[in-house]
Amino acid sequence: MKAEDVRQKTDDELSDQLGDLQKEAFNLRFQQASGQLENTARVREVRRDIARIKTIQQQRRSAAS
Repeated sequence: MKAEDVRQKTDDELSDQLGDLQKEAFNLRFQQASGQLENTARVREVRRDIARIKTIQQQRRSAAS
């Protein structure tokens, strides 16, 4: 996911997607701990996507005030 794609989404869409990504990150950590994780690169992608969404949300909040 690119930052440009994130900026085009509404606040509600971002919140929903953030929740989904956090659930996925939890599941990936569980799989990693139990040795069942096959795609280790996905952990990094999910963490970065979460950071991107949080950054865009913070930028929008600071621009609104």
